[in-house]
Amino acid sequence: MKLPAAAWKSAGLWLLRGLAALLAAGTLLSATDFNEWWIRIWDFPRLQILIALVATAAALWMVDRKARPWLPVFLVALSIWQVYRIFPYTALADPEVMQIASTEAKTPGCFTVLSFNVLQSNRAYDRTAKLIRDVDPDILLLMETDRAWMDAMAPMLKRYPSQLHRPLPNTYGMIFATRMPMRDGSVQDIAEPDTPSMFATLRAGKQDFRMVALHPRPPTVGQDTEERDAEIVLAANYARSLAMPVIAIGDFNDVAWSDTTRLFQELGGFLDPRIGRGTYATFPADMTWLGWPLDYLFVTKEFVVADMQVGPAIGSDHRPVIARLCLNPAAGQAGNATPRTAGSDEKQDAAEVLEEYRDDTAEDRNEQGD
Repeated sequence: MKLPAAAWKSAGLWLLRGLAALLAAGTLLSATDFNEWWIRIWDFPRLQILIALVATAAALWMVDRKARPWLPVFLVALSIWQVYRIFPYTALADPEVMQIASTEAKTPGCFTVLSFNVLQSNRAYDRTAKLIRDVDPDILLLMETDRAWMDAMAPMLKRYPSQLHRPLPNTYGMIFATRMPMRDGSVQDIAEPDTPSMFATLRAGKQDFRMVALHPRPPTVGQDTEERDAEIVLAANYARSLAMPVIAIGDFNDVAWSDTTRLFQELGGFLDPRIGRGTYATFPADMTWLGWPLDYLFVTKEFVVADMQVGPAIGSDHRPVIARLCLNPAAGQAGNATPRTAGSDEKQDAAEVLEEYRDDTAEDRNEQGD
């Protein structure tokens, strides 16, 4: 039976209205503090939601007289809010971290960082090995590394006298390697078992700094964000307690414009080199133009950046982050933005994150005991 044109038109209008309702609900849910996975996933595709909001508002304005003007105007208002969240990661914003010329980045205080989530099931080892040879980083962090990845990267790791590694079969293994002088290195499960973080004191030139590497678990079906958020907050509190410069790297499984990431910056006194330069989307690797940034590099005010880029797609679902940094407190003091500091509200937010984590952990233990 062939439906009349009016029926098709009516169905199309209701589909548009349904899409508008879904986008509005997702945008409003993302503005809440709830940790449920099905809410927090709306934090990630803000750019995609923004495009969809604008397109849906335009379509409704043109074809749905009953929706005009309030529904399209409401969608435009939500679009403006999404722009507000994304704006810092555009070239229109002022950079937080000063950029120096590449010719200035050859002093002993400068070094290259390569951070890459390899995708555990990815077996294109040769492509990752080639990337390491080409970049020749002073600091190397590989994530999702199991025993097979450890064995495959062994020839590359011989280049680095100082290493931390914990291969795991659960996609949360990590390898850290550096040719810089290192002390006080450790591998710790700070929030969730078999989800390691790494810490080390490194020396750039004649100055020490602390390295923090994180790879918390993402919000997925059945996995809310209490543990992820707690790991991020605990790492930020730790950075704030240190009397030395700090860099934080890794796959945070969070996006730059989320409240949790902003809380991490404010608690830890971090600056984001991406601000004022772009999103540096790393996931999904084959569609970063439509993706979002999951892989991070944060620095305290003593660092400046000579170069930062997202590397090529080489078999993983992530792309690597490559940066040339310099530990130069004088230049950083003169050219960097003042780090945002955590006030009473932010400290209260952090306390609530940790309280929810403790309550969730206690509940899990009780269920296991039963």
